[in-house]
Amino acid sequence: MTTNGRIPTDGFSHVMGDTTTPLIDITIPDLLAQTAKRLPDHEAAVFPAQNIRWTYSEFVREVDAVANGLVHIGVGKSDRVGIWAPNRIEWLLIQFATARIGAILVCINPAYRISELEFALNKVACKVLVMAPEFKGSDYVGMIRSLAPELSASTPGALQSERLPHLRSVVVMGENAFPGTYAFETLRRPVSEKERQVLNSVTASLSPYDSINIQFTSGTTGSPKGACLTHHNIVNNARFVTDAMTFTENDRLCIPVPFYHCFGMVMGTLGCVTKGATMVVPGEGFDPRATLHAVSDESSTALFGVPTMFVNELDLPDFESFDLSHLRTGIMAGAPCPIEVMRQVQAKMNMRQVTIAYGMTETSPVSFQSNVDDPLEQRVSSVGRIHPHVEVKIVDTDGDTVPVGTQGELLTRGYSVMQGYWDEDQQTKEAIDPDGWMHTGDLATLDENGYCAITGRVKDMILRGGENIYPREIEEFLYTHPDVSQVQVFGIPDTKLGEIVCAWIVKRENSAVTQEEIRSFCCENIAHFKVPAHVSFRSELPMTVTGKPQKFVMRDQMLKELGSS
Repeated sequence: MTTNGRIPTDGFSHVMGDTTTPLIDITIPDLLAQTAKRLPDHEAAVFPAQNIRWTYSEFVREVDAVANGLVHIGVGKSDRVGIWAPNRIEWLLIQFATARIGAILVCINPAYRISELEFALNKVACKVLVMAPEFKGSDYVGMIRSLAPELSASTPGALQSERLPHLRSVVVMGENAFPGTYAFETLRRPVSEKERQVLNSVTASLSPYDSINIQFTSGTTGSPKGACLTHHNIVNNARFVTDAMTFTENDRLCIPVPFYHCFGMVMGTLGCVTKGATMVVPGEGFDPRATLHAVSDESSTALFGVPTMFVNELDLPDFESFDLSHLRTGIMAGAPCPIEVMRQVQAKMNMRQVTIAYGMTETSPVSFQSNVDDPLEQRVSSVGRIHPHVEVKIVDTDGDTVPVGTQGELLTRGYSVMQGYWDEDQQTKEAIDPDGWMHTGDLATLDENGYCAITGRVKDMILRGGENIYPREIEEFLYTHPDVSQVQVFGIPDTKLGEIVCAWIVKRENSAVTQEEIRSFCCENIAHFKVPAHVSFRSELPMTVTGKPQKFVMRDQMLKELGSS
């Protein structure tokens, strides 16, 4: 087997990434300390909406103050600390402060409602919850009070709740404490010399192979599962992600993607720390104008986003007014990247070295990524080649490795595979086989040079009258229509054909295109069995916060609408 990401000469879809550069065994706090020592006066974090601009030495000081505060309220090694908040400086501080003392950071989706919050907190037995008071009209304080009515009458740090039996402390971001909670500002405790010795002692006791983060899967089907990731998992992945973009301390990364997901907190914030680059965070949630303002005002050299984010940025009426001249690279990931969108990002946003990345929460997350010097054709038609120290094969339904160019399920193994799902031994065994292969559920092909194309999800394949139809192929075609801004294709049951094809489309602004015109466009260019039986125009498409399409929501809604028509 080769070690440079190319397919072995036997012609089968089995490849391993380069192993020339060794993996590093280091914890997150030691990594941050090394970077701060090397670049103490270099800008680490810029949060324009909060008027914050910190150097690496200032950032380390603030992280230690919050770590000291967590110790003061009783947080110890391996305790689970949930964070339920949008992209704020407090989120970043908690990310690195929990790592400093070996507590496990539990990322909770800011979009979660009461039942989902209750599930997450109880599933992993969170001892502490750090939360925003509200976000986008959601009253977080009201929701936690609904779950734990005992909170208002309790002493901070001594919560005894019937529905949240493990939770002891609630910390609310800001200066004002609500009854029974700590104000976040009280966590920021200046560190005495004696307290610093305590922090250093705890950090010295940590292993790179300790679980440090629990990331809940997006929950597009069933209950979310908590993927347990180690320092070793995410430090190395963050390093290789930024290596692929040729990052140095001179780069300034604009991060509008959510911190609660690997895209924001591993590829983004931790990736910057591996190089000493600057994190630029436009605001609490994604806003296309605020994002481009941050790129323009802060001379950002790189930008992250899911495809729909880039679409919204490109569609701004005053797009041309922003100075994007410093941009050179970035990542488009989180969902399949439409070819037409990729071309526009390269041409109009100056991101000629933009990379595509592919992975999943359970693999820390990135397994494939294009390089900045990959040929244009490869960067618009694939997710690049295998990451270092990662092994991949593509198998058929019998588990046999398929020939080059043949579609099958993508399996991956190596340093990046999670430890397992928290308290879900059976589901862990179903996902990771005895040989260590993580079964991704994604359909893919590998070419003779090791470039990977993600062709769909195993469960999303449409079986129409004996024909296997892959939605991604139809989506890519529909993106070539000038009036199509966003599209998702999925199947619904049909008594005659088994399944039929449906397309949900968001039209470009001021477009008057009709359903008949879309179907005619398809009939003239693709096989008849791939032509959508139903075309529906929508103002927006249901997505997870990370940009993954929720096709099950579309499918259920379409069936409901057709049943009532």
